Formats: sequence, structure tokens, C-alpha cells
Amino acid sequence: MSSDIDTNAAPSGTGCLECEAQDGFWVHLRRCASCGHVGCCDTSPEQHATAHFRETGHRLVQSFEPGEDWYWDYVDETMFAGPELAPPTSHPADQPAPGPRGRVPGNWRDLIHT
Repeated sequence: MSSDIDTNAAPSGTGCLECEAQDGFWVHLRRCASCGHVGCCDTSPEQHATAHFRETGHRLVQSFEPGEDWYWDYVDETMFAGPELAPPTSHPADQPAPGPRGRVPGNWRDLIHT
């Protein structure tokens, strides 16, 4: 599993790459430990982090939320502790969750997966 983690891979941005391109929104963010792709969590409407795993086979993600450093393995469906990744290790602290600011619809709770 450690070969699936690249501690030097920079994150792809401060928000979900695909949601940003589609003017979407996310609930929480996950960062691919192999390539740095930042995608939205499975609670988010589009679930881009899991889609990235399915498209690439990159099985490990780390939370990209401030104050969280846990990893998730999509294959084993387990949470674990791992090495620190290249900075930044989370989205900016002033970026709300859900986010991004200004694009979260008022009925966002009706649009998410629970």
C-alpha cells in the first residue's frame, strides 16, 4: 500500500476539480494519495473522488478537510493513518463546507447522498 502513496504529489487545487469545472458544489473533499487529484466525497452529489478511484485504480485518499489527516482505502474499505502529504494538506480554512462559497444551493441537503 505504501507504494500507492506519493508524498510529493501536490493537490490538484483547493476544491473538487470536476465540480469546479461544472460549477457544482461539494460537501467534503478527498485527495488522491497517488496523484493529488482533489475530488468530492461520497455524500456530495457527484462523488468525484470515488469516480477517480474507479477510473484510475488509485485506491487511497486522504481527507482534504482542515484538521483531518485520515486515509481511506477504497479496495479494503478501511480507514488508516499514513504519512503527511505535500502541502497544502487541506483546503483553505476559510473555505466553507459545503462549498465553495456562493455556489451551494439553498436546498443542498435535498441534493446530497446520506
